[in-house]
Amino acid sequence: MSKLTDVPKRILIGRALRSDRLGETLLPKRVALPVFASDPLSSVAYAPGEVLLVLSIAGLSAYHFSPWIAVAVVVLMFTVVASYRQNVHAYPSGGGDYEVATTNLGPKAGLTVASALLVDYVLTVAVSISSGIENLGSAIPFVVENKVACAIGVIVLLTLMNLRGVRESGTLFAIPTYVFVAGVFLMIAWGAFRGVVLGDDMRAPTADFEIKPEHPGLAGFALVFLLLRAFSSGCAALTGVEAISNGVPGFRKPKSRNAATTLALMGLLAVTMFCGIIALAAATDVRMAENPAKDLVHDGVPLGPDYVQNPVISQVAEAVFGHGSFLFVVLAAATALVLFLAANTAYNGFPLLGAILAQDRYLPRQLHTRGDRLAFSNGIVLLAGAAALLVVIYGADSTRLIQLYIVGVFVSFTLSQTGMVRHWNRLLAVEKDPAARRHMIRSRAINAFGAFFTGLVLVVVLLTKFTHGAWVALLGMCIFYATMTAIRRHYDRVAEEIAAPDTPSEDTVRPSRVHSVVLISKVHRPTLRALAYAKLLRSDTLEALSVNVDADETKALREEWERRGIDVPLKVLDSPYREVTRPVIEYVKSLRAQSPRDVVSVIIPEYVVGHWYEHLLHNQSALRLKGRLLFTPGVMVTSVPYQLESSEAAKLRARRRQDWAAPGSARRGPAERAKETPPRT
Repeated sequence: MSKLTDVPKRILIGRALRSDRLGETLLPKRVALPVFASDPLSSVAYAPGEVLLVLSIAGLSAYHFSPWIAVAVVVLMFTVVASYRQNVHAYPSGGGDYEVATTNLGPKAGLTVASALLVDYVLTVAVSISSGIENLGSAIPFVVENKVACAIGVIVLLTLMNLRGVRESGTLFAIPTYVFVAGVFLMIAWGAFRGVVLGDDMRAPTADFEIKPEHPGLAGFALVFLLLRAFSSGCAALTGVEAISNGVPGFRKPKSRNAATTLALMGLLAVTMFCGIIALAAATDVRMAENPAKDLVHDGVPLGPDYVQNPVISQVAEAVFGHGSFLFVVLAAATALVLFLAANTAYNGFPLLGAILAQDRYLPRQLHTRGDRLAFSNGIVLLAGAAALLVVIYGADSTRLIQLYIVGVFVSFTLSQTGMVRHWNRLLAVEKDPAARRHMIRSRAINAFGAFFTGLVLVVVLLTKFTHGAWVALLGMCIFYATMTAIRRHYDRVAEEIAAPDTPSEDTVRPSRVHSVVLISKVHRPTLRALAYAKLLRSDTLEALSVNVDADETKALREEWERRGIDVPLKVLDSPYREVTRPVIEYVKSLRAQSPRDVVSVIIPEYVVGHWYEHLLHNQSALRLKGRLLFTPGVMVTSVPYQLESSEAAKLRARRRQDWAAPGSARRGPAERAKETPPRT
């Protein structure tokens, strides 16, 4: 079976890599930027639209608040980036927010952060891919008609790409990410030139529409609540910032400095693009509505259900470049592609965090194991499965999914920055050097402001988004927290139970006697080999055991046993219901009950076939017996394999392949052998 699956596995994810090649998979800054920052960079494709969608509830008059909301998002972005630059220098091991919170605030705070990040990574994949499907669906109707299937297909494709390794996937993702960034900057620059220098009147395709407000004339607390909700929606631009602090081990040396530089560059690019799109949306009179069929009106008539509302970035690009122009098409294609690739931030953050949690015994140990391509394959597959489940449940609807978003990331932001304040306080208590103290005090001030600001935003997000779906994210965090707590409790209990004692115990005391039982069905070569092996063990007692499921076969077995004069007593168990496993288990238990201090050694002869399909022709009774006997205390199970010709033939084929010489190798073979042969002395 392994040979059957190995070929397609190699085709899909490539050849296995040796452990000593791990250093070759580390990323330079130019590749690390699209790998770890594709989520915050791509969020400018939908974050401005989310701001305008919320503001449209109060009507067109509320749009003039969008620049101030953009300013607030910019201040928050710079605060978070400055704070996380302290994180990557102080904690470069890759634990990120989880390590900071655990070290400084305790295991419970660390587990809360880990739960929040795991939920956020899953949502990043679901939201990014669903949004990309919707953008692509505006041009290809088939995609819209099969949203869920197409989204799952993209998840599978991204999973395979990441299973090939971080470096390979990063190289593939770098080109579309940089094309998207360059396209947005070109759009901003050309739009500013046309508007300021040329004085052109650029108008979005929705500029002539009017917005029918759901709640006209909002004022006082209602208006403040609306602005806070718009701000919380715009904060989607910050998702993924923490992935760089979790991915520091993936950078080339010097790791911390390269990670901090990448973090600063990511913040600068994301802020510039976000503000530029907001400004161009205001200049080109973009109109958005949560329910465009009823709330967008043209010449006094609602647009109706057939109207498809394009994203803000698409409308701005059409106004700046012109509909159908080459640059418009390139930017539209790059936007759709980069939204798919934004999920790559989670594909790199989730497995790394999962590996650290597995090392700390909060998640199954399998998540700490690197796959053939030196990626954390089990974490990648687990992330893909969870994201696919969300896509199916929510029908790949980004509007519904995005309401679950950003809660987890701001939980981790707040606890992480609070932990960093504790970190600097602890160092300041022992540091005497004035220059070092000044640096620590400045860093503490940055982290303290970051903790206050992100905590305030977390409260805003919970108040404004709780009833719109944020409760689902909180529920997911609670489920992760409870699951990881239970896993840690299990591992701790097992470790305590199997720990070797310092004083002699019953595990080190030799059993009184060993009673060996050889299971047989017929007298054949595997049986004779198992009996010969059992005699070598020099057990206190030895017997052969068979189960009577067919009277004629049992009679023939007894006659053959006596004819051969085998000097091992044969015991036959009756089985009126033709079962094999249960009578053996009950007999072994009866031996243990008679002499609890004895050990029963059950020896099972097995024959080994060489082809996967040959396994289907055997009933695997030995496998079932071993599975049941493993749960019986005081019983040791030994398999005595007997390789059939098909198995030996398989070994010969493997040997032939190893010794096979390629055409032309006859000329270079002797030279190579001469190098390998040591000189005679």
